[in-house]
Amino acid sequence: MVGTLQVMVIDEQALSELDAEQLREVTQRLLTELRHQRALNEKLAYECALLKRLKFATQSERHSTDQRTLLEEELDSDLAAVAHEIEQLRPAQPAAQKQQPKRTPLPTHLPRREVRHEPTSTTCQCGCQLKRIGEDVAEKLDYVPGVFTVERHVRGKWACAKCQTITQAPVAAHVIDKGIPTTGLLAQVLVAKYADHQPLYRQENIFGRAGLAIPRSTLAQWVGTCGARLQPLVDALKTEVLQHRVLHGDETPVAMLKPGNGKIHRAYLWAYAPGAFEATRAVVYDFCESRAGEHARAFLGEWRGSLICDDYAGYKASFNQGVTEAGCLAHARRKFFDLHVANKSQIAEFALTQFARVYEIEREVQALAAPQRLQVRQQHSRPILDALHQWMVLQRQQVAGNSATSKALDYSLKRWTALTRFVDDPQLPADNNWIENRIRPIALGRSNWLFAGSLRAGQRASAVMSLIQSARMNGHDPYAYLKDVLARLPTHKASRIEELLPHRWQQTS
Repeated sequence: MVGTLQVMVIDEQALSELDAEQLREVTQRLLTELRHQRALNEKLAYECALLKRLKFATQSERHSTDQRTLLEEELDSDLAAVAHEIEQLRPAQPAAQKQQPKRTPLPTHLPRREVRHEPTSTTCQCGCQLKRIGEDVAEKLDYVPGVFTVERHVRGKWACAKCQTITQAPVAAHVIDKGIPTTGLLAQVLVAKYADHQPLYRQENIFGRAGLAIPRSTLAQWVGTCGARLQPLVDALKTEVLQHRVLHGDETPVAMLKPGNGKIHRAYLWAYAPGAFEATRAVVYDFCESRAGEHARAFLGEWRGSLICDDYAGYKASFNQGVTEAGCLAHARRKFFDLHVANKSQIAEFALTQFARVYEIEREVQALAAPQRLQVRQQHSRPILDALHQWMVLQRQQVAGNSATSKALDYSLKRWTALTRFVDDPQLPADNNWIENRIRPIALGRSNWLFAGSLRAGQRASAVMSLIQSARMNGHDPYAYLKDVLARLPTHKASRIEELLPHRWQQTS
């Protein structure tokens, strides 16, 4: 199963055959693993205690009603995610008999749909015919947008009169063990929160109008658990994205609440995607506390390829470490566009005309194979850009050093090599618009946000949004994708996790 803890197991006989040096090495590895697990447990325990303190101290924080509502639901999600991670770290233990809390029955007025589970064979191993002696019934809450229904899972009990054995279909694995929501309801909550930007307190009201007001604290726990269970899938998506030679990169600010003092500060959501001419359609978001370049370096790791990005200084250190800078021609054009809008500059008008000629060629080569694209660019775009560069150099010598025109010219002249690198590499697009279109839905959704309640909440949001946006890029309905993946994930082999990635996903019948 995905997410299970890997524990080092050593055969006793093999251990006895080790010499002293090998035994010391094995002992050292075990001690290192033990220290790592202990540190991770202490970190999660501390984070859990901090989240509980924030949750139960929220009434003393000076926030508005809406702010307090959003913070509380994020804390519940964080607590559920931390609890799941702690549970995964615990070694397997025999199931203990403990009293299960009584759950309030689901409303009787909701429609019911029975799903029957029976053994594949009603013949006992001894050869006798089994007799039905009863059944177990478990109810799960399902949701079709606007309509609640209840699934009645009836597991018949079959007994053999001769050997006194009982046969019953096993309980199907679920992303939330012993929980009431179906994967359809979980997918609806995730899509509404992260694609439609509906906070949980609004979803609570929407569900109330449909017949059952699910407490936002319960919704938050579902979100936190689903975020933790989906994380291995997002990690696999990141690994695949970093296998491409050409990447786009961009970032957008998101307000985040600092724990402890209740103040808001500016965090950033970074986005990375394979190049527009790459075969894989995917995007991975990375939520970070700041815009520092160290976050980009941490995400890219050992990756060395061509990164299309704007002129933000945070990427410069990566360029010094072997990453190739590819500039954004749209950013250079935008400088002259703003100049032309401001004062109808003739210099800006001429530059815009030349940029338009280059973009006309780019539209023509979009559907061409890489060799043909390179040939057309070399034959037609190169002369236009070379002439434009010479013209910019001459114009720069004639304008004042601190004028708006000089700033527009300097932006292009100082970055000319990076801006025109696409002419010599057919896999490079001319600009960074591909990733800007991937990050635009996030920017539009900010109108419904007050802030991210915590760093963990922001990271969970970025993970789920990575899957939702990647599903959209591949033409999938995010609801159908998440519903199917959440149903398959609990029993899916970790070694085959890539089969569930949006660009490889095949919906089950």
